[in-house]
Amino acid sequence: MIYDSQNETVVGRFSMVTEILEHDIRERNVIAHIAPVSQTRNDDVFGRIGPLETRLARNDREIDAAQHVRFRVFVEEMGARLPADAMRRNRDVDAFDAVCDHLLVLDNSIEGDPEDQIVGTYRLLRQETAFAYNGFYSASEFDIEGLIARHAGKRFMELGRSCVLPQYRTKRTVELLWQGNWAYAVRHRMDAMIGCASFPGVQPEAHALALSFLHHTCGAKGDWSAQALPELYREMDMMPMEAINPRKALAGMPPLIKGYMRLGAMFGAGAVVDHAFNTTDVLVILPVSSIAGRYITYYGGEAYRFNG
Repeated sequence: MIYDSQNETVVGRFSMVTEILEHDIRERNVIAHIAPVSQTRNDDVFGRIGPLETRLARNDREIDAAQHVRFRVFVEEMGARLPADAMRRNRDVDAFDAVCDHLLVLDNSIEGDPEDQIVGTYRLLRQETAFAYNGFYSASEFDIEGLIARHAGKRFMELGRSCVLPQYRTKRTVELLWQGNWAYAVRHRMDAMIGCASFPGVQPEAHALALSFLHHTCGAKGDWSAQALPELYREMDMMPMEAINPRKALAGMPPLIKGYMRLGAMFGAGAVVDHAFNTTDVLVILPVSSIAGRYITYYGGEAYRFNG
């Protein structure tokens, strides 16, 4: 996380934030148990906990099923307004789906084909694929060209379209999604992860406390800086740091964003209102080198060692 080392108030509050997050991890046992076992590199399953497993989609049927899960969460639950064809098909679909890899969490206790078992998903896009096609999805909201150019020797991957069905929003499901992301990053030798993360609703002012907190404590600086496109830019710095209660700010933070914070993510300057998805978006920037050491130790340097 980034903060002003010259400002003792910010430093003190930053230390408090770290303590709060650590306490939250201990109290709620955020990290589930995944037992390491031997696993061959021919096995495309990244991890298992009980009946749940995480892996990439294997065929178009599974991608279609993941798009239906996204529709259920983004449209039916969150009120997104998609193009007419997507609404008619009950699928969240766009042009990026054809070139992305689709990470899945499946519940093998559900009877039926694998596509009937999908309960969570993430969409993953590697830099070389993005540059060969339409770029990164994040570039439609944030100016990331300079960020990538300043790290020409590094390989970026984009995380997006994260969602989990309501009844599966547990530590185990989230843990498996992160295990899948990490295994994928290790497999493809990625150096940094970027992507949009969302607050509900289209009024940034409703999240003034949380957005201001991100701006002051986790804002990306220097070579890692990036910001919302000028025509879409909405201010995140709505409150001075001394007016922010860190506990209240974290309490108003979506779980996914708190998860990124625990890993050591930074956030770009400015938010973007996405009217189609009924969200207020921020840019997540997570260099692999910044991921908190306990998570590197937990997930391990090998992409294939988690199962159980």
